[in-house]
Amino acid sequence: MRFRHPDGSVVHLAYCTNVHPAETLDGVLAQLRDHCEAVRRRLGRDRLGIGLWLAHDAARALDTDPAALRRLRDELDRRGLEVVTLNGFPYQAFGAEEVKYRVYRPDWADPERLEHTTALARVLTRLLPEDAAEGTVSTLPLAWRTADDGERAAAALTALRTLGRGLDRLHEETGRSVRVGLEPEPGCVIETTADAVAPLTEIGHPRVGVCVDTCHLATSFEDPGPALDALAAAGVPVVKSQLSAALHAEDPGDPAGREALAAFAEPRFLHQTRARTPDGALHAVDDLPEALTSGALPRQAPWRSHFHVPLHAAPAPPLTSTLPVLRDALAHLVGGPVPRTRHLEVETYTWQALPPALRPRDAGGLADGIAAELALARDLLTDLGLKELP
Repeated sequence: MRFRHPDGSVVHLAYCTNVHPAETLDGVLAQLRDHCEAVRRRLGRDRLGIGLWLAHDAARALDTDPAALRRLRDELDRRGLEVVTLNGFPYQAFGAEEVKYRVYRPDWADPERLEHTTALARVLTRLLPEDAAEGTVSTLPLAWRTADDGERAAAALTALRTLGRGLDRLHEETGRSVRVGLEPEPGCVIETTADAVAPLTEIGHPRVGVCVDTCHLATSFEDPGPALDALAAAGVPVVKSQLSAALHAEDPGDPAGREALAAFAEPRFLHQTRARTPDGALHAVDDLPEALTSGALPRQAPWRSHFHVPLHAAPAPPLTSTLPVLRDALAHLVGGPVPRTRHLEVETYTWQALPPALRPRDAGGLADGIAAELALARDLLTDLGLKELP
């Protein structure tokens, strides 16, 4: 979906296909047929943006086989879909029964991460619509915190400098510009937007910036306005933003609230959980089951958990979502005289990890839900003065 910003530029809205993970090109093509086209039709659009997640094997096939790339491009065109952004965070096996900490490997100290991200950038230059100004790729925020040491940290920054030079060469060779955004996430070396400033200013490359995920922003209790202003003051570009909402428990000491939270404690994904006390201190555990059983988080302060809940359907009371944080962030990102980013991506990959009563019953129900999320995001954008384009 495309929108005209009051400054005249085009802002793109997509949804991320990691909600229907596939490891191979055939699997990606099946996504387009079975899911993405159905979402487009529900929205009544001739064209719909998708943020493709390409696992390592699929990306390698597309990067090395021109016929495979033509096949994907033709299928996108046939089904009324366009791609300006890729999700390069998960490397592979995002559809596994247990993902948890595996999603952070390989990290930016490992050569495989640079190779994969560079391949994604090359593929994206060949998928971009002819009239798209640039492409973007979101990626891992260096590493999970326990994988960080002095030597690996230096290797990660060296890899990102190499990436920046590679993106410059790619622009020279193809005439297409691709930027990569590190996505701050709770528990990682770059946990917050503030954590991103020092390494990214040290790298100092205009094609390497930040991807702001509004669920992660909210989970860490970051205030969108000051957070985004600090990035701008430091000269760190917001390459893209993922529109998502976290799980919020205002009173985790209430037995009803804890019972409701327990329904979201599932085995597939990691749900980092945070509490912020009135003195501003942030208390942290790595996963929701730990938060519920360890006593490590104070029960007299609100909790937020990294569980991407559907944007349009807040969980039942006493829980809520952090949709207000998303609204605030979006106002700061695209509500001003000039957009701070032009690539927005709805990313709710947890539909099948929701409590059973909240999960879609079939592919049609999933398409209905994703379309409803995109419709909400569309309305938020038009409320900010953007105009939807055909």
